[in-house]
Amino acid sequence: MLNGSRNQNRQFKISSRFRDVKFDLEGTPYVAIENIGAGAYGVVCSALDKTTNEKVAIKKTSRIFDAVSIAKRTYREIKILRHFSHPNIISIKSIIVPKEKDFSELYVVFDLMESDLHKILSSSQPLSMEHTQYFLYQLLCGLKYIHSAGVTHRDLKPSNLLVNSNCQLRIGDFGMARSLPPAQISGSQQQQSQPRQQPSSQVMPTLYVATRWYRAPELLLGHPTYTSSVDLWSTGCILAEMLNRAPLFPGTDCIRQLSLIVSKLGPPPQQLLAASCSELIRDMVAGMAAPEPPVPLAVLFPGATRKAVDLVGKLLSYCPDGRLTAEQALGHLFLNRFRNPLSEPTCTAVFDPAALEPPDESKEGLRAAMLSEARKAAAPAPAATTETPATPATAPAPAPAQHPPQHPPSPFNQSRSANRRATKSPTPLAAPATTT
Repeated sequence: MLNGSRNQNRQFKISSRFRDVKFDLEGTPYVAIENIGAGAYGVVCSALDKTTNEKVAIKKTSRIFDAVSIAKRTYREIKILRHFSHPNIISIKSIIVPKEKDFSELYVVFDLMESDLHKILSSSQPLSMEHTQYFLYQLLCGLKYIHSAGVTHRDLKPSNLLVNSNCQLRIGDFGMARSLPPAQISGSQQQQSQPRQQPSSQVMPTLYVATRWYRAPELLLGHPTYTSSVDLWSTGCILAEMLNRAPLFPGTDCIRQLSLIVSKLGPPPQQLLAASCSELIRDMVAGMAAPEPPVPLAVLFPGATRKAVDLVGKLLSYCPDGRLTAEQALGHLFLNRFRNPLSEPTCTAVFDPAALEPPDESKEGLRAAMLSEARKAAAPAPAATTETPATPATAPAPAPAQHPPQHPPSPFNQSRSANRRATKSPTPLAAPATTT
């Protein structure tokens, strides 16, 4: 757990990397306010939309065509997010059409969110069980929608879960997401195979899938195929981190990652090991020390309720087929306080996996594909407001007899200064009104 001073030092180190990056917004309806974040593929600033007086986030990706992987990642994220419309998924408000024909930068306009779950969990302030339930409920609502479209996120982690002071959560960063043909989607469970060698109509997966700490065991074991259940393993790790305020499996490398999982959950079943592509990995896992019998999950989460521990166990199942789906997890008793099936929609159209791949992967082909997407998204479309939390109360046409609960008190200090930058370390959490 980080203390306040360490958090402040970390924020300074991060800010020094991107604070001087300039945003060329001349001729657009946007005015840059300040740079608020940076990642491996771009810098983000907060900006004001002069036509609506609304604050937005603008992501600038520079030298986008220097590497095919960066261009394709950006293209895929744009295609997927333009297909989605859900209050718990970040949305693209607009894309600024490049001025030059041979452009090398792209500006994408998103909803502005105030913080992310990683910043909250890295603070020393308390987080109530009520907040944990509400954040998890929204994550699963978004995940159910994503999987119903035939898409797997593949990189769920706290820093990719954006939050606002009203406790709304949105899933972000879809650069690693993938889709499969409709024939491979099996009902609501969305069992989506990801073969390493596939016909040209399918998506060739990348070697990197999910940040290590949240990576499912079948990925660590080098299985030739995997399903959307990798997202549910990540969700279980995120729930565990909210309960303990520390990562459950903070491995320093893939072998150490497997060792941590084995030390806490016991040895993996033989059928899972048998499917591994690597005999070396199988032998390593077989030699790892595992408690006999495995440590009860309740011991790992001493402050959690029985329902919370039970849900962690059902998400952190070694076997992918044994994990709850997002839809099944939403029905777990731990989430009853905020559950309303009417506010848990599915996507109306399955995503076409062929649409994720640009028709021409040359630099000029990628540039043309990106320009086409920018022009399609240039006119901002109405989007779900970030000021209204995705509570059951916002469900379409709720049944008259239902009385959905209100969202929990904000985990932010409501008296914070109005000019505090949106992505600073979270301010002190509000005292919990209710703990269940």
